[in-house]
Amino acid sequence: MEKAYRLNLNRQPNGDHEVHADDCRYYPNLNYDSLGKFCDCVAAVAAAKRKHPSKDINGCVHCARECNTG
Repeated sequence: MEKAYRLNLNRQPNGDHEVHADDCRYYPNLNYDSLGKFCDCVAAVAAAKRKHPSKDINGCVHCARECNTG
């Protein structure tokens, strides 16, 4: 089942911009880029990196744990 993903355009304290799934309690409501619908966070993070190559992008530790690099 596909989920909608967003990239938070606000940087985290470590400098990363996080990708969130639509069922995440940290899904950004302001200052985000809608990435579209994907089957998993791997595809969503890859799309975010292509769209925003100058940003450090990571998966959310809560909703995209398998895409979070720490």
